[in-house]
Amino acid sequence: MTALPDSVLLDISPEGVAVLSLNRPGKRNAMDEVMIAALAEALETLKGADHVRIVFLRGQGAMFCAGADIEMMKRQGAHSLHDNETDALAFARVLKALHDLPQFTVALVHGAALGGGGGLVAAADYAVATEDAQFRFTEVRLGIIPSVISPYVIEAVGPRTARALFASALPFDAARAREIGLVQEVVEDELGLESSLKKLAGLAMENAPGAVANAKQLARDFAGHAIDDRIVKETAKRIAAERASEEGREGSAAFLEKRRPAWDGGQS
Repeated sequence: MTALPDSVLLDISPEGVAVLSLNRPGKRNAMDEVMIAALAEALETLKGADHVRIVFLRGQGAMFCAGADIEMMKRQGAHSLHDNETDALAFARVLKALHDLPQFTVALVHGAALGGGGGLVAAADYAVATEDAQFRFTEVRLGIIPSVISPYVIEAVGPRTARALFASALPFDAARAREIGLVQEVVEDELGLESSLKKLAGLAMENAPGAVANAKQLARDFAGHAIDDRIVKETAKRIAAERASEEGREGSAAFLEKRRPAWDGGQS
């Protein structure tokens, strides 16, 4: 277990499975300045952890995350515009760091993901939710807007759906979250989350880590671009580079020799 403030726990197994846990169960894992700083520290650690193959984000206690801590919001209400921008930038950088991690990232959602908690879900690559999990972007009810989470939610669900959810503060369930693309998998209960964790961790070991990072970059770089000659040439350039890479050569050799590749233990 990596040493961090108690509000965040980071456990990395010898095999390279990282579990990052929000750990303020008495506050419904609402985020304050200390938790946000701890998340930033943990994500920086994970960014440089070459042996980590998959990162799970989850919440301790009754729910995934209730969004911003009310006491922090009270403090921010008394801050200057400059100080508020500094506070907001800290969480914005956490979301960007999660979104940009080279490893495959998975949010495991139970109870509820509200406000900024939903932003964390959207910033992950994949999300699994229990069927009774609830979601809501509540900011307009508080007289504010879901600004720093908006790029990730819009990327996940599309602009019109995001606009509707942001402006209405409409609550929605896990089935609806899957329907709109915020969640990719719905399971019955928290035992189902554990099952998904084991399944996805196992799959992660079969995938070349460098290729995973580069595949994620493809989606970032090509989203929203017309499929013109420049894009066609760039896609050809990137696959050629992958084929010539150490991972590409090892993957092809392992397939032809009917053995496991080096990143998956290298055994027959």
